[in-house]
Amino acid sequence: MNYIEPSDRPFAPVTDRDAEQDAAKPRADRRSRRGGGRLLGLAVMFGLFAALVYGAWGHYAQHSEVAAAAQERNDLVPSVRVATVRASSGVLAVSLPATTLAFSTANIYARASGYIDKREVDIGDHVKEGQLLAEIVAPELDQQIAQGEATLGQLKAALQQAQANRDLAQVTWNRDSPLVGKGWVTAQQGTIDVQTLKAQQAAVAVAQANVTAQEAQLGVLHQQKLYQRVVAPFDGVITQRNVDIGTLVEADAVTATFMFTIMQSNVIRTQVFVPQDQAFGLSPGVDAVVQVPEIPDRTFPGKVTRIADALQPGTRTLLAEVDIPNPDGVLTPGIYCTIELRIPRKTPGLSVPADAIIFNRGGLQVAVVENGLARIRKISVARDLGTEVEARDGVRAGDQVILNPSVDLVDGSKVQVRPETAGPA
Repeated sequence: MNYIEPSDRPFAPVTDRDAEQDAAKPRADRRSRRGGGRLLGLAVMFGLFAALVYGAWGHYAQHSEVAAAAQERNDLVPSVRVATVRASSGVLAVSLPATTLAFSTANIYARASGYIDKREVDIGDHVKEGQLLAEIVAPELDQQIAQGEATLGQLKAALQQAQANRDLAQVTWNRDSPLVGKGWVTAQQGTIDVQTLKAQQAAVAVAQANVTAQEAQLGVLHQQKLYQRVVAPFDGVITQRNVDIGTLVEADAVTATFMFTIMQSNVIRTQVFVPQDQAFGLSPGVDAVVQVPEIPDRTFPGKVTRIADALQPGTRTLLAEVDIPNPDGVLTPGIYCTIELRIPRKTPGLSVPADAIIFNRGGLQVAVVENGLARIRKISVARDLGTEVEARDGVRAGDQVILNPSVDLVDGSKVQVRPETAGPA
């Protein structure tokens, strides 16, 4: 329950005028609120209109800016760097891996059976043609030679005896022949003289054949005697040794072990397999240069000496042999090296910088500048040389190709060449 404190002012009665004023106050308040609402609505509508005008102006300005940028981009002529397509040289340089080989390699076998009495060389020794490598001793061979010479003496004596008998028969017939004709000697005696002469002539022929056969046999023994001296067949270096003093060797190249291996090193040979697209034009006499990674400050010139007339069916490569003079012996067999062949071209090529190549779904292309316009041309590449490629078609010598073309470059685009960088690649 609320407590109302009594007022000290006297109570005033309510008149009619006061009642009218009290009734008029709510109507004034309502009119005042309606006027404020109208002003608020007008303000909101003006704000919305201003925002709409501002947005429309911003959109128009943005559209104008985009249109201006597009127009500027359309009117802009880009500046490009170009390089001139040039004809390739008349010589094709081809670099291929290879391995050095000895010009000649021989395994030295014993041709006489016996024991090694002397060994004059070892692994790594450089020898000359005819130099003694080892000497074989075979006492039984000397006995065979002595026996053969004695037999030859006997056969020669038999030949002399047969010749004497033939001469006697010839003299007898010469004496009896006129007597037989005059009848002083019987015809039978004449027949005996003739047949005796023929028999002695045959005996001489047999004796002569025996002497010849024995001389041939004795020649074989003397040759085996010479084979006891094992000599170098050519100038080279000993790369393998399988015998020592006292080793028994057999004169049988099928089952016996070879004594030495000798390689000719004054000329080095290499074999390379040239791919088909580079082999045309390769022939004996083509210049070659050998480079060894471990000898970077020196090159070794040589020439192609032999080529196979047919390509390998599995790899489509042509086998070629290169001979390299090696008088100082710097190169040794078995070295990995690279060979640069300078092959005369059969078909001309065009060199195009690799920076000008465009690779997309259209294949390999280049952009050529013609009368201030970029023209896209499709090319076919014959060889990739790293910084440049060789094109078979699509361009001509003297064409200016755009280097590092932009991705939005299309056929017919206007371009201008930078004068300071225009020129051959």
